Amino acid sequence: MSTTSLPVRNPDSAPRALRTGMALAMTVALFYTLCALVWLAVPGAFLNFMNGLFHGMDFSALMRPAPFSWAGFLEAVVVLSVWAFLAGSFFGWLRWRLGR
Repeated sequence: MSTTSLPVRNPDSAPRALRTGMALAMTVALFYTLCALVWLAVPGAFLNFMNGLFHGMDFSALMRPAPFSWAGFLEAVVVLSVWAFLAGSFFGWLRWRLGR
């Protein structure tokens, strides 16, 4: 039985790219969690901060009276983390390819 694999000049490039992806995914998950905690603690001040961060855009129209949902929070963390892992892995791979 034979195996077919793509030729890789530097076998360490894939683990490096995956480590970059994992680092970005963990960073995004951490900062999303911190963002949610601040939102829960001080929603008014956080809304003012976000308005200023986005050059005066008014996010108050997005406010709706709804209780915090752990399911919604976990869904968002998972989706953002997977996206960040894929984007970070691609970035790590592309950086390696361009640096050759």
